[in-house]
Amino acid sequence: MSQGQPRRPEGGDAMQADRPIKYGDVFDVSGDLAAQPVAPRDAAMLQSAENEVLGLGQTQKGGPAAVMQSAATINARAGHVGRGQLTGPVADAGVTVTEADLPGRRVVTESVAGQVVGRFVAPPPVAATEPSGALGQDAVTIGRALEAVAAAGAGAKPVDQSDSAAVQAAEMRATGSNLTVPGGVAAAVQAAADQNERAAREEDKVKLRDVLSDARSKLPADKGATREDAERVVSAEMRNRLDLTTTPGGVAEAVTTAARLNQERP
Repeated sequence: MSQGQPRRPEGGDAMQADRPIKYGDVFDVSGDLAAQPVAPRDAAMLQSAENEVLGLGQTQKGGPAAVMQSAATINARAGHVGRGQLTGPVADAGVTVTEADLPGRRVVTESVAGQVVGRFVAPPPVAATEPSGALGQDAVTIGRALEAVAAAGAGAKPVDQSDSAAVQAAEMRATGSNLTVPGGVAAAVQAAADQNERAAREEDKVKLRDVLSDARSKLPADKGATREDAERVVSAEMRNRLDLTTTPGGVAEAVTTAARLNQERP
């Protein structure tokens, strides 16, 4: 994040036995808010705002709401706050999650009591049209989008768990199944991510181009990318990155671009 990077609570219950986790412990905030303990209703409000704007259906991994939930749970368990408590500054000023569409990117800013606690960048959303997405024979498919990653600059990137999550979401959207296909592209990317975590040298790591260059041949089914597909893949990739961004030219951006091209077709 470019601003308000969350600092995860360290030490768990043992560290917090004698004092609550305060906003100043986990966020770069000041004033009255910094001295307030993180409370459960605060976290619930931010999670609700995140879901309303991002449409993810679950808390962003490593994001402000997730950090607040963790801190609030520790505080409540230790008896520092009530399970239904709402802190004064949050009650007065609330929480907000806003997004700004800039050329080629979307900037999402999360604030608590008027102070920024998180900001991240994602591909711009695909505008909805009727019908939703072009699914004709000439549509850009999810498989083609994955192969485009291999041919682009991002193809040289070592595969990590965020790539695996994004490809798994893409495969599920392409096949209409909630199961990872044995021998499929998602299984290959997951194996590469696991191997890279064990690799001692950078040059030994598997790159995206190594596993995505023939993505269509590994997909038992393929389909034209739609706005809904792009949203699911973007969500999966972001949830598995601590900075809540997407890889420039990576899987999420490729599927988003494919969906946008399909929407713009006459």
